[in-house]
Amino acid sequence: MDGALLDPFRHHVWATRTLLEFCRSLPGEQLTGATAAGGYSTILETFHHVVMADARYLRRLRGEGPAWLEDSGMDPGDVDPDSLSLDELLAHAGDAAQLWEEFLAEPFDPERILLLDQGTFACPAGVIVAQALHHGSVHREQVCAILSGLGVEPPDLQPWAYAADTGRARTLES
Repeated sequence: MDGALLDPFRHHVWATRTLLEFCRSLPGEQLTGATAAGGYSTILETFHHVVMADARYLRRLRGEGPAWLEDSGMDPGDVDPDSLSLDELLAHAGDAAQLWEEFLAEPFDPERILLLDQGTFACPAGVIVAQALHHGSVHREQVCAILSGLGVEPPDLQPWAYAADTGRARTLES
């Protein structure tokens, strides 16, 4: 595959991990009690949803998901949202980061049809790639909305911040 998707997926992974790390300092009641109008759920449940969805997208696209998931023999949807801490979710997000890199290093046919929802929905692989990026952005913004509602300034998760943080861009001296 050409490198056109490297930065979008590296940003996706960076933004999830950056927000997870930021939220590690929050008190438990903020992680499990606060929600935002129109949001998915609490901060912890939303992170769980994002990390499990990435595992599911990777499984569909690669034929296997992260080792922690494959070793458990479970579907990501079967993992109890209350069973994983932010630290565990952060580790799982790191595993997904490596798998996205491996996936992007291989040839990819975006028109390959994958069957989803127990074979009731046919979809090109390229659409799953688009969904993975979109899904993460939407839910990270929901977590940021919860944080803002709590009076907590969330971290900047824009691609510009990713580029500056990872050395992909820099301010030039005049």
